[in-house]
Amino acid sequence: MTHKILYIVFFLPCFLFAQEQIEGMVVEANNKGVEIGLSGANVFWLNTSVGTVTDLDGQFTIPYQEEYKELVISYVGYKTDTISVTNSKEIRHLLLPKGNLDEVVVTTRKKASSRSFLASENVINISSAELLKAACCNLSESFETNPSIDVNFADAISGTRQIKMLGLTSPYILITTENIPSIRGASQAYGLSFIPGTWVESIQITKGAGSVVNGFESIAGQINAELQKPTTDSKLFVNLYGAANGRFELNTHVNTNVSEKWSTGLYVHGNIRDTKFDKNDDSFLDMPLAKQVNVMNRWQYTDPEKGFVSFINFRFLNDEKQTGQIDFNPDTDKLTTNAWGGEINTQRFDVSAKLGYVNPNIPYENIGAQVAFSNHNQESYFGLREYNIEHNSLYANGIYSSIIGDSRHKFKTGLSATYDSYKELVETTNYDRVENSVGAFFEYKYDNLSNLNVSAGLRVDNHNLLGAFVTPRLHARYTAWEKGVFRGSVGRGKRSANIFTENQSLFSTGRAIRIVNEGGSVYGLDPEVAWNYGVSYLQGFDLFGKKADITFDFYRTDFQNQVVVDWENSQEVSFYNLKGSSYANSFQAEFNIVLAKGLDFRSAYKYYEIKTAYNSGMLKKPLTPSHRIFGNISYETYRKTNNAHWKFDATYNWLGEQRFSSTAESPSEYKLPAYSPSVATLNAQVTKVFSNKFEVYLGGENITNVKQDNPIVSSENPFGANFDTTFVYGPIFGSSYYAGLRFKLN
Repeated sequence: MTHKILYIVFFLPCFLFAQEQIEGMVVEANNKGVEIGLSGANVFWLNTSVGTVTDLDGQFTIPYQEEYKELVISYVGYKTDTISVTNSKEIRHLLLPKGNLDEVVVTTRKKASSRSFLASENVINISSAELLKAACCNLSESFETNPSIDVNFADAISGTRQIKMLGLTSPYILITTENIPSIRGASQAYGLSFIPGTWVESIQITKGAGSVVNGFESIAGQINAELQKPTTDSKLFVNLYGAANGRFELNTHVNTNVSEKWSTGLYVHGNIRDTKFDKNDDSFLDMPLAKQVNVMNRWQYTDPEKGFVSFINFRFLNDEKQTGQIDFNPDTDKLTTNAWGGEINTQRFDVSAKLGYVNPNIPYENIGAQVAFSNHNQESYFGLREYNIEHNSLYANGIYSSIIGDSRHKFKTGLSATYDSYKELVETTNYDRVENSVGAFFEYKYDNLSNLNVSAGLRVDNHNLLGAFVTPRLHARYTAWEKGVFRGSVGRGKRSANIFTENQSLFSTGRAIRIVNEGGSVYGLDPEVAWNYGVSYLQGFDLFGKKADITFDFYRTDFQNQVVVDWENSQEVSFYNLKGSSYANSFQAEFNIVLAKGLDFRSAYKYYEIKTAYNSGMLKKPLTPSHRIFGNISYETYRKTNNAHWKFDATYNWLGEQRFSSTAESPSEYKLPAYSPSVATLNAQVTKVFSNKFEVYLGGENITNVKQDNPIVSSENPFGANFDTTFVYGPIFGSSYYAGLRFKLN
């Protein structure tokens, strides 16, 4: 299979068909009447998406077909011209400056969540408007209104939300911040809660194998969070939030221009929950006590004349959580049997820098550099079990981009390096290691500017523990007819599994830990390797005069090797290398329609088939529903001249039954059925926007008050062998209501 992918990557350009083209030049007249080339003018065929931009000398090349009759040429400050074209002869056209024109105001409403009709990758774009449809206190809560990401609690006591894509958990997803890998290693369990929602400008979700530019670890896809920019964010932003579950939060952004080219922003986040709740009377906190301080200083440098733009970020985080029984006091009960409890204290410091240079003389040529360092230190204990991890990480990536011949043929190439040092204590055993890698990549993109896009990438890496290996990726888009887009992708991913930090919920059980050491390089286990294949079809259309679209996705992930996390013996958790097959099939159908002005409806159905060869046989993955139904409706009233309006949002989720891992060996009073019941939840929010500066919001989560009965097994004997907090299939807390306000000065 690998040699076939390599063949496609390197020889695909040879098969791309030749296409008739028109060459031309767009000129302007200077104050002496001499005609000179006009750089950056837009040239496109009327009523098509086929277009290009003139180069530094005003020259352009554009595909030509006989049915193309009218060519539109435009540039800011100049009159837009439409010229008739009857053959493929060279064109030379003079644009004239505009005279005094009456003011023209164009208004439109950008969709809060959308898919691209043009990109070769299957990308879902989530704007800041979509993030405001829910409380969105942090990144892990940013996907409640998006059907492509599944969100659920990891266990019954930590309050940690776990996300899944294509049925696979977050370790199989490359999670980046402005395309720099950020949620990985020691931060896998809680890292999504360390990025406040107000810091996020937009999110891009890429299904299937990601780009080779960002590394070799992506298997199920990539989630990239773009942060607010000091030059475009409000000068002052304040968000206050309070919830009935005892959580209170403050976010402030302060941005200023230091000079003509330098801008800086100070972003401060704090949250606290200091009220104890035990609504199901099992003696355990329904949600942990918590407090967090999170500060980021962000610098932006922009020099468009010389082609430079750069960002430098400094961030410090202190996060503290207390879990366990209501009566637990960490001052007297820590690591004792007085009462079961735990603390998870994390300090994190990171610094990152991005430098970009666009050659002013050659607009398609640019150079980028990314550097990031982080120190992540978690000290924690769960009952009598201690778990500490310190992770120092260094990442560097250099990228060069240009074109081959013309702008239809683009490429990126570069070098990357990673360094990860882990100091890990599991109860009384140290698992220390150092991982480092050096890699090179090349990615070719073809765009015929009308109906075909192809992205083919290859990277070669040498890793001190995983060895030398090749990572191929391929994405393609073909538009067969108007607004009908077919996509396909295939790619390979490889990663080392951080078995403890990715499965920290195991410490909140009475299970023994068993690692089947087979001589592998990490914990005695082999690296995980998987192929991901995907096809997608997107069709836009008008339904009863309303704009609508429908999408069908199917993705399959085949593991060549996987570290199996086996919960099938209720007395232990086992980790071992895959001995048979393991795969994840994911199908999604999504329908979106604009029902009326300001009224949007989105719905989706998902089906999962995820099976792994365990020692006890081929079984479905535990706690993963085979069926899911999603619905979201949002309405925004007409905006008045002062921007005053209302916004209404509601989201419905239905999850089918989920398989429990086996409890056959448990005492009869702790035996669970084979499957959980189905679960349906409803969230809603109302926002009153008073002006461009001020708004308030009120919302409810799990309004129907669905609760899982007795989510903790053997809660009355937490130090016994049958104690288990991991059988979570639905809400624990019940309904919760919140309110908040947002204030900003531009």
